[in-house]
Amino acid sequence: MPIALHEIQLTISRRRWLSRGPADNMYLAVRAGFAYSIRMSTNTRVAVITGAAQGIGRRSAEVLAARGYAIALNDLNSTAEAQASVRAAGAEAIEVLGDVSSEADVARMAGAVLERFGRVDVLVNNAGMSFIRPAEKVEVAEWRRVQEVNLMGPFLMCRAFAPTMLQQKEGAIVNIASIAGLGGLAERAAYNSSKHGLIGLTMTLAAEWGGRGVRSNAVCPGWVKTEMDAADQIKAGYTDEDITRRVPMGRFASVEDVAQAVAFLADPKLSGFVNGETLRVDGGWMADFGWESIRLRSR
Repeated sequence: MPIALHEIQLTISRRRWLSRGPADNMYLAVRAGFAYSIRMSTNTRVAVITGAAQGIGRRSAEVLAARGYAIALNDLNSTAEAQASVRAAGAEAIEVLGDVSSEADVARMAGAVLERFGRVDVLVNNAGMSFIRPAEKVEVAEWRRVQEVNLMGPFLMCRAFAPTMLQQKEGAIVNIASIAGLGGLAERAAYNSSKHGLIGLTMTLAAEWGGRGVRSNAVCPGWVKTEMDAADQIKAGYTDEDITRRVPMGRFASVEDVAQAVAFLADPKLSGFVNGETLRVDGGWMADFGWESIRLRSR
């Protein structure tokens, strides 16, 4: 197997190590670190995950890390715990904090990822916000904020990393949408619209970039038991039983369920010809048009 120039340089540096003084050793340490960075960028697959501090984003990072990906973790808040989990799986992790709806933040984050790794293989657009309010009471500023985070954010992230993926002629975009993007749900006009838009963006990018090696797919979870759902229950007044009685499989989705779907769509060996798909992870919610007594009778 051919040996890259930076690997030869690193080997030479190690051989000279003991013959150098402290200052020279510091220089060589920096040089060795740089060589390691180059080797990482050429040999290791890299995944960027937004909203990675907790929930679906964190678990997706852990699952991809266990499969050998280096992970760039984005969130508004510290990702320290997620970083620790990723590193415990033997993978490299970096933190790129920022607001996905900010064009300047996204440019800065993309620059940091590409400077560190030199490539990106998977982009998981998971960052999002919930919003519950009757349509007639939604303020324009509230509507805009939901669209900016849930739809503009994924677009900006895709646009920032697309040139690298297209140049590689390989990449996978996985957008975390929702079954709310496949139907209607009362008192969630802003949220539903953002997820319908995200599914539309997913299919459009699939059509535009699929022929150039970049696949784009969406995961559409049903109700997932996360911190966001706990807050929504307080706001909207629904209970766990309202969900479990509606789902044919009789339970909430877990972050593990969604993360495994993300890993499937990220892997070119498992889903290399899957492009423009909306993969429902909803326990049959969208498949069941029956009423509750029928559903419960079958359990």
